[in-house]
Amino acid sequence: MRPLPAPVALSLVVLGGVASAAQGVVNSELGERAGGPVLGAVVNNLGGSLLVLVGLLAVPSMRSGLAALRRAGLPWWAYLGGLGGAAIVVIGTYVVPVLGVAVFTIAQVAGGSLGGLAVDRVGLSPVGRLPLTAPRVAGGLLGIAAVTLAQLGRPVGNLAVGLVGLAVAGGLAVALQSALNGRVSAAGSTAAGLAVNFAVGTPVILVVAALVGAFAARPTWPGQWWLYIGGLLGVGIVLALLVGVRAAGVLRTGLALVAGQLGGALVLDVVLPGGAGARWPVLVGAGLTAVAVLVAGVRRRAPVRVAAEREPEPDGRLVG
Repeated sequence: MRPLPAPVALSLVVLGGVASAAQGVVNSELGERAGGPVLGAVVNNLGGSLLVLVGLLAVPSMRSGLAALRRAGLPWWAYLGGLGGAAIVVIGTYVVPVLGVAVFTIAQVAGGSLGGLAVDRVGLSPVGRLPLTAPRVAGGLLGIAAVTLAQLGRPVGNLAVGLVGLAVAGGLAVALQSALNGRVSAAGSTAAGLAVNFAVGTPVILVVAALVGAFAARPTWPGQWWLYIGGLLGVGIVLALLVGVRAAGVLRTGLALVAGQLGGALVLDVVLPGGAGARWPVLVGAGLTAVAVLVAGVRRRAPVRVAAEREPEPDGRLVG
């Protein structure tokens, strides 16, 4: 399937960002009520994997995409994109309580922007090599500034340099995840990229949960159904990222996702009981991030070569 036009694809990514904001609330609440912060991620990935499995059993085109992927001959490392998603979930679970949401978010977006510029430059995503132009760098920096503005007023935790670096590494991992999943999607199908992402990421989440003792005590599972929709939201988010990366590259896709996350967070703060209400820094930050997506998409115009003016010779003939 050919990539969607970039404006359409990036609009879908923004919606994926809104879903990501909702997913964060759902997974955090579920982990807190169940008795372990990583349990929300476990339910999220297991739910997503179950949905993908049902799709593979019910939709023949999904199976044909995997068959095409087997024939594509991609290198083994191209299938490791799901590790990036698992990494950011684990990092966020243990870093956010120390750094606070604000610092973690800024560091993650900084890592994602740097990673997006890098993987696009080396041609790791399916759109091929994208040059390191001034508009793309400016778009990445504007995105970081917009997220920093959106975090104004939020509490700041212990600014441990090592943990800040870990959060930046998590952002880099997400950029790599988008690029590698995009390659898989281009070689097989969007559904194949989705399946590979969950097949790789879910076992890692389960192993980490077991290592930290999340299953040692008997979890207390709450009865509210909406706390278990993280997997459904996760499938939508990964699909949106796959569509966006194939159409616009990793940097612009990551910025569009952040714009949706900020917009979704603003809405949730207004509608949820006990929410912070409408905050102008978040509103302005979401708008500036959308502008960053546009700025990063500005292309350099090829220089126009003007023929040199020819001077007349003494006999009146023109010479070049």
